[in-house]
Amino acid sequence: MFGNVFIILALIAAIYSVVMYYQASNGNERALVFARYGYHIMSALVISASLFFLYIILTHQYQYKYVFDYSNADLTTGLLLSTSYAGQEGSFLLWLFLAVVTGIVLQNYTSKKQGIEPAFMMIYSLVLVFLIAMVTPFFKSPFNFIWSEANYIDVKYINQSLLNLPILQNFIFNDSKTNQSFVQMGPDLISSLKSNGIAVGDFLIKGKGLNPLLQNFWMEVHPPILFLGFALSIVPFTFAVSALIKNKYDQWIKLALPWTVAASVVLGLGLMIGGYWAYGVLGWGGFWGWDPVENASLIPWLISVALIHTMLIQKQTQISSKDKLGRYAKTNIVLAVLMFLLVLYSTFLTRSGILSKASVHSFEDPGAAVYIFLILFILTFTVIGLGGVYYRRKYLAGLNNIKEKFLSRENGLLYGSLFLVASALVVFVGTSAPLINESVETSFYNKMNLPLVIIMGLLIGFTLFLRWRETEGSNFVRGVIPSLLISLIISVAIFVLLGIKGFALIVFLYSIIFTIVVNIQMLIRVFRNGFYFWGGHLAHIGFALFLFGVLASSTLSSSQQIDLPKGITKNVLNNQLTFTGAAAIGNGDKYAFNINVKEKNKSFTASPVMFISDFNNEIMREPYIYAGLTKDLYFSPLSYVDNNDNNNTKVEHTSLKDNSAAAPSEILTVEVSTKPFISFVWIGVFIMSIGFVIVVLRRNRENKILNL
Repeated sequence: MFGNVFIILALIAAIYSVVMYYQASNGNERALVFARYGYHIMSALVISASLFFLYIILTHQYQYKYVFDYSNADLTTGLLLSTSYAGQEGSFLLWLFLAVVTGIVLQNYTSKKQGIEPAFMMIYSLVLVFLIAMVTPFFKSPFNFIWSEANYIDVKYINQSLLNLPILQNFIFNDSKTNQSFVQMGPDLISSLKSNGIAVGDFLIKGKGLNPLLQNFWMEVHPPILFLGFALSIVPFTFAVSALIKNKYDQWIKLALPWTVAASVVLGLGLMIGGYWAYGVLGWGGFWGWDPVENASLIPWLISVALIHTMLIQKQTQISSKDKLGRYAKTNIVLAVLMFLLVLYSTFLTRSGILSKASVHSFEDPGAAVYIFLILFILTFTVIGLGGVYYRRKYLAGLNNIKEKFLSRENGLLYGSLFLVASALVVFVGTSAPLINESVETSFYNKMNLPLVIIMGLLIGFTLFLRWRETEGSNFVRGVIPSLLISLIISVAIFVLLGIKGFALIVFLYSIIFTIVVNIQMLIRVFRNGFYFWGGHLAHIGFALFLFGVLASSTLSSSQQIDLPKGITKNVLNNQLTFTGAAAIGNGDKYAFNINVKEKNKSFTASPVMFISDFNNEIMREPYIYAGLTKDLYFSPLSYVDNNDNNNTKVEHTSLKDNSAAAPSEILTVEVSTKPFISFVWIGVFIMSIGFVIVVLRRNRENKILNL
């Protein structure tokens, strides 16, 4: 009850804050004070609701439907905390919490900038109104009691000593098909329990628990980072819309640029942590399978990177020309709006249930009310954002009178941004296909994106040899030719050593090496200027290393499925493998299948895991990864056979439960894969993230110097 009260009061305070900020934006200075009160009261209430939510999870209060559905007392504290965003209701509350905390920082930030706060915080608070509304009892509240709607609960979750009480007999039902018994939880049962002095907490003593796929450290980290990226994506949108409201487009770029870069790095980091989780947990041997849910978050990230580059153009042309607005002011407004709208679209795709059959971790259908509300959410801010651009179209059309030569850094950055947008469009089309009951193969994304990424890599290198406004063609050629030749020599050497085949892939490799070579050159040039000037070059190098990891691991990987009888050594992908048997691990409910591995001068034990999950009564498989700088060995367990079984069949379930693991005729079927240079994927993301952070620090430092 307390949680829903906090949320409803927060919604009222948020609406009040929007109204007061609206009045303040129209010149009512006294309203600004009340608007701030409203925002901070709303923030306090949302934070209180979030803390109360964690409290009911950590104290195992299963009378709350969310707590019952996603947690139990067997989970570690870290996993218990992660259950707070395992379901739709909790993940919306997490997004709201992070957006509110970000807004506290922004309110203080904008209050120090003359005339910016009212319009900015009005729009920001309006976004929060929708986020708060989503977690009210009318839609997806995490604070609803389990008896708020009819629920049939397996008797295994009930205190067994109470099942024979006469008052319960009218609420117990048996499924003749499965021979399972259920208790109907509803207001009548709760009333009967209370009238007999039985607390709900003494009656309902166990929760369903957490999906085993989510019981992983990286899933404790991935969603909060991703939702922080979602929260930060609101900021450039709000700056852009407030600029439309005031019809003033020169200052918002400088203020929004650090926040846009921060949103991009956090969103990108969240995406790749999700990829690392998929690589280490799902067992299909890859970190990215163009899963629609991850694609939905990739699209706004691509737009954010494009926006950063066009923002840099506008900011630089403000300095280098007499026009204080700079180049591409309208483009930046549109991209900032699209970035947030695509985050909302991502939310719609993953929360509406549309992708439930197409994705490994989409949510189920939330119901018609939430479905309609999500559409209303998108439409509202589409009208505000793109409608604002249309309303100001005549003024925006006449903003840019700056002209630059073809060979200019402005054009290089612009074309790079256009190809990023094109890539986002490709992913958008493929990911949206389920909306019309269609789907696309992963080859669609690879084939369509490959030429785009090749051109982007070449553009990154070429653009760094271009000057702002104009570059002499002869100077450009003299500057770029040595880098082209060095890149060619290195590419040929790598091509010969690795044996990469296919003309398109060879060109792809060349564009990657060219990007690295040029940015190392430029990094050496600016090294003595201080680390504030390293950021962009490190980000580009990291991006190129990431692409090299993608190229090498996807084209040079090899895999083999093999049956491993216990005690018999087999040669698999130049490795000597010997299955030595299964061993119970954890609390005895999981089994590690130990494989001795010998490769040249090194040896180790690989221990992939299989177990029967109580969560869904299905067999779960956890791969084992032997990670190296130049190659990963990936062991994915497929099945386990015990030939001592009477039927001489695969008995994955029974053989994992009994003591037959010691039988000499055990056979483990496993898929063994090599993943050359996949470590460069993670190394590249790490370096790219460092580069982005340095860019944030640099742009924020520049704003302080300019007293913005």
